[in-house]
Amino acid sequence: MQVSVVDYGSGNLQSVKQALISASSAAGINADINVTDQPDAVAGADAVVLPGVGAFGDCMAGLEGIDGMRPALEEATTTRGRPFLGICVGMQLMAAHGNEGGYCAGLDWIDGGVDALTPDDPGLKIPHMGWNSLEMVENHPLWAGVEHGSAVYFLHSYAFTGSEKRLACTDYGGPVVAAIGYDNKVGLQFHPEKSQAVGQRILANWLNWKP
Repeated sequence: MQVSVVDYGSGNLQSVKQALISASSAAGINADINVTDQPDAVAGADAVVLPGVGAFGDCMAGLEGIDGMRPALEEATTTRGRPFLGICVGMQLMAAHGNEGGYCAGLDWIDGGVDALTPDDPGLKIPHMGWNSLEMVENHPLWAGVEHGSAVYFLHSYAFTGSEKRLACTDYGGPVVAAIGYDNKVGLQFHPEKSQAVGQRILANWLNWKP
């Protein structure tokens, strides 16, 4: 199984790679995890991971700045139907648009946008940083063996809004989308690579997933 972690100049790539290696090894999955900025490697992969750290517009510009990368993502995920995992801003880029620092078009894979977090409690700090509970709202293979309310690690100031494709939420002065997806594409607002045993289980479930 060839897994491509997309290197477009944004994301804690080595942490994601090591977490995937650990998850695949613990689950007995034969996976070759590669960090790559080569469109051909992404287009031909058996599964694709898009991490992301930073601002929506900067990340989208980095992705578009690699000649052929966006068509390669479409080839792997939309045409060939290979499993896709977006992490943090990588999840947010799945939206139609983001509003961080002004309007920016996204990949437009899922209806909705990305807007600033606005907790009901003014005492809650932005960014939302640290451990928070994962409340599943849809059954999905990602959640196999993961208890409702499990703690996972978040670090973000913007969140997905306006979509019905939610798989899980968390509470941070109101409901915040924690996971989203449809068909062969899923995204996690939290960082599974920083979420210890729960994150490892979710990554293993994703690697085993056959959408």
